[in-house]
Amino acid sequence: MQNLDLIENEIKTVIDTCDKLIHQEKFDELVNFYTEDAVLVIKPGMLANGREQIKSAFIKIASYFDNSIKPLEGKMVYLLAGDTVLVLAQTFIEANQSATAQSEFSMERRATYVFRNIDGKWLCAIDNSYGTTLIDEK
Repeated sequence: MQNLDLIENEIKTVIDTCDKLIHQEKFDELVNFYTEDAVLVIKPGMLANGREQIKSAFIKIASYFDNSIKPLEGKMVYLLAGDTVLVLAQTFIEANQSATAQSEFSMERRATYVFRNIDGKWLCAIDNSYGTTLIDEK
């Protein structure tokens, strides 16, 4: 079994890389960090399934935030079970003030991400920046 610190560093690097790719709007590169069957929570009640839908969703999300979105991660907790890791993360969304003012969603979130190790690479299978607040929507 791999060292947990090593796994945490690998996944943190993937998350940081993805955050940069989102900010740079390099969505073709971004989707390579997702599993083929990945799920992205676009907003409560709206999901994107698979790489093509996820790419399309990120293009729309970038537009919604006036092409100024910059995600940042705060504290993270990693829960490892074999080839799967649940990441609980404090996530901050930065964007132009006019874009954040129009958003009905919090710019500070308690995200949940699920990563799977596929062929030696950590890929995101579930990207849920809303975390458990999805329960509040029911």
